[in-house]
Amino acid sequence: METEHFCARCAKYMRNCCQTPDVYVTPGDVARIAFAAGVRDFFEWKVSDDPVYQDQDDDPFWRENVLGVNGSRRVLRHTADGDCCFLGPNGCQLALDTRPLVCRLYPFDYTEKGISKTLASGCPTELLASGEDLLAAIGMNHEDAQRWHRQLYQEIRLERMIPCTLV
Repeated sequence: METEHFCARCAKYMRNCCQTPDVYVTPGDVARIAFAAGVRDFFEWKVSDDPVYQDQDDDPFWRENVLGVNGSRRVLRHTADGDCCFLGPNGCQLALDTRPLVCRLYPFDYTEKGISKTLASGCPTELLASGEDLLAAIGMNHEDAQRWHRQLYQEIRLERMIPCTLV
């Protein structure tokens, strides 16, 4: 009998990471998603509703390169009910290698300097089966996270090189 994926269990009990946050997308994310999905209207420039997001003192590189002069950033659009525009009944409709790097990295906390040893507190670990490890449950590992982290910050560096009207 196949066990239900942890993210599906989470979605049944709470609003989750595919619903509530505004997900930043890099210029590379935009290109990958546009190519794979065949659409370009999946993102918008938006100022975060969460004032904590504007406070990026732990990662000045992020603040200086991701946030525009008015505090806006390129994020995935949400549907009318608040879901990510790529969230389907069985989870994300994008293949793993097409998903935004920020999504691939979750639940790791990170800054330009590296990935934190502790995970973000957003995943409901109380839904894990006895003895189940969060990273194993969501199919994550540190090697992939390190690679995606490097790629994320390489793509963030493109922000200052590409006029926002092009991406």
